[in-house]
Amino acid sequence: MNQFKDFIDLTRLKKPIGFMLLFWPCAWGLTLAYDFSKTLNNYIFYLTLFFLGSILMRSAGCIVNDILDKEFDAKVFRTKDRPIASGKISVKLAIFYSILLCLLALLVLINFNNLTIYLALGSMPFAFTYPLMKRFTYWPQLFLGITFNYGLILGWTSVRSEIDVIPILFYIGAIFWTLGYDTIYGYQDIKDDEIIGLKSTSIKFKGKAKKFLFSCYVCFLIFFLAGGYYMNFNKIYYLLSLIPFAHLFFYQIKIFNLDNPKTCFQAFKSNNIFGLIIFLDILIIKNI
Repeated sequence: MNQFKDFIDLTRLKKPIGFMLLFWPCAWGLTLAYDFSKTLNNYIFYLTLFFLGSILMRSAGCIVNDILDKEFDAKVFRTKDRPIASGKISVKLAIFYSILLCLLALLVLINFNNLTIYLALGSMPFAFTYPLMKRFTYWPQLFLGITFNYGLILGWTSVRSEIDVIPILFYIGAIFWTLGYDTIYGYQDIKDDEIIGLKSTSIKFKGKAKKFLFSCYVCFLIFFLAGGYYMNFNKIYYLLSLIPFAHLFFYQIKIFNLDNPKTCFQAFKSNNIFGLIIFLDILIIKNI
């Protein structure tokens, strides 16, 4: 039971916000591409596959992250008790867990068309090198955005079997969304990160955090509205868009306080609701 508990802690399964933030872009891309005049069976099947894949890949990613960061995690108050940093799980066992999860994810992936499989496999270097970026650049959140939102394109290609300008517009917008919310997340550890020499957008924009977040979310808004325009969505899409964007500008940015880790985590976690709202907006407009 202790080993099982350590595995749950290692993969962060008790913290679903991580795999949900990976899942929502997949659901957006799939919903944008799907023809709802046809049977819903394939839609539900693909949605389930993306959900399972998000859990498996996020879990594997957490393990790789903890292996690479074990020395840093031991020096940060919030992460010092993680299983690898604290010595509860060996690196050798963690690697075994990661390989097993990746193999399970591969079983999910082979249910998609060839283009989606190739694109997904091509994203692996980004997924597993992201933890290294905070050693070399102040923009690790940008690499996370590129990685975490890649599922939006996969959701599109799983149905259309081709890449179009539309998913790329939504994808770029989603990168700015991640750039914002992960900057908020980074302020929880900023004092420890500065001491041990790690880099992040949280540190880079410490003196003007809310201006940076505002800029990220404005860019997100522009690209999502442009994507809706190319999808030929009607005015209802733009009216529905007021709800999630009000959440970003009048809730997240308002409650966020970089000196209070609790408000940082509260604002960060609210992005799960934001992802759901965007998903429902697209789902509604595609079925009107």
